[in-house]
Amino acid sequence: MAGKILVYGASGGIGSATARLLAGKGHALHLAGRNAGAINALCDELDASGSIGDVRDDGFISQVSADAGECIDGLVYAIGSITLKALPRLTHADFLRDYELNAVSAALAVQGALPALKKSGKGSVVLFSSIAASQGFGLHASIGMAKAAVNGLMLSLAAELAPGIRVNCIAPSLTQTPLSKSLWQNEAMAQSIAALHPIARLGQAEDIAGLAAFLLSTEASWITGQRFGVDGGRSSLRVKG
Repeated sequence: MAGKILVYGASGGIGSATARLLAGKGHALHLAGRNAGAINALCDELDASGSIGDVRDDGFISQVSADAGECIDGLVYAIGSITLKALPRLTHADFLRDYELNAVSAALAVQGALPALKKSGKGSVVLFSSIAASQGFGLHASIGMAKAAVNGLMLSLAAELAPGIRVNCIAPSLTQTPLSKSLWQNEAMAQSIAALHPIARLGQAEDIAGLAAFLLSTEASWITGQRFGVDGGRSSLRVKG
């Protein structure tokens, strides 16, 4: 069997798709998330162990690290938020919540898992940024700032933890998951946003999961410190006008 992978945010769309793909490749899994029903069901489906709680709660990340075991080959931090508000409406609490959830807790998750990743000897970490961290969008001040912090975190950790542990991040565009449902549940809005992409559709969780699984694998053993856009070309291409 392939090595064990710890997946934070396994009850979400991208986290659960990644977990299913990894299980299909023979990995043992430890799944962490705050939706007890979804985590328990996925653990049963994939014969995985699990931890239920919120990464912002004191002691939860330490508990997850202990529950995951003494040796893991990889960590996926697939927890995020989508706070879309005009600057005058953003509160101090909004900024702090986005930064803590997306960046600070990601750093603490890697910190907690570090002994187990080092013991593996071939550890790999996958974090999640966003197209909004490299391309400016209105109403994205809080989440764009938080995801840009993830980019910086990834680079710093990749440098510090080389050569034994690789660290990369994935930066999706709008992906059809429960977290982003308010943006795509209206068909007209979904089609309008899809048309902004050179590959004119919205992302699917499986699009992201495939790259995450690759970055965790030994096939990606010479890849670290990289941010990969999975965004239908939107971050780099202009095919109209």
